[in-house]
Amino acid sequence: MTPEESEADEIVPMALPGGSRLRRDQKKKGGIGLLVALVMGAGAISALVLAGMKDNAIYSKPVDQLVAERAKFAGRAVRVEGMLIHGSLIRRDQPCEYRFTLEKNGVEMPVRFAQCVVPDTFRDVQGMEMLVTVEGQLLADNSFEATTVLAKCPSKYEMKEQQKEGKAMPHSLVKSL
Repeated sequence: MTPEESEADEIVPMALPGGSRLRRDQKKKGGIGLLVALVMGAGAISALVLAGMKDNAIYSKPVDQLVAERAKFAGRAVRVEGMLIHGSLIRRDQPCEYRFTLEKNGVEMPVRFAQCVVPDTFRDVQGMEMLVTVEGQLLADNSFEATTVLAKCPSKYEMKEQQKEGKAMPHSLVKSL
């Protein structure tokens, strides 16, 4: 036997077990490659979703914090919560809008809502605290341009107390200009 023939003999018997080992290794590498590709794809999709949400995120702040951090939130969509200052709610017919002032911890912020329709519970009732949440943008002059107004409904207990005292109900009180 020549050295080449002996090498060929050695390769042939090892080819079967080695060949099956190669197939198993290739399957493992293929499985790992598929797993890596799936993880990378999921990561890319997550990054796109989070990047899209960042641009559309609405921050929620109380009036005092928003005014204190006004540079950070100017011109961005934000949700603000505060108490309606009694006597500040004014409705204008031409152009149709509501103007009012919100307050939190002694910090006041004027709000303009350029729409005709507000929630039924959004009324200025003396002796009854009205928690209001507005969505919109903080303007450069520290006023707020609202696109949405949400008013916390006074409790039924407060409403009954108002009726006992002979006071007008919240849905009947709004000043007009």
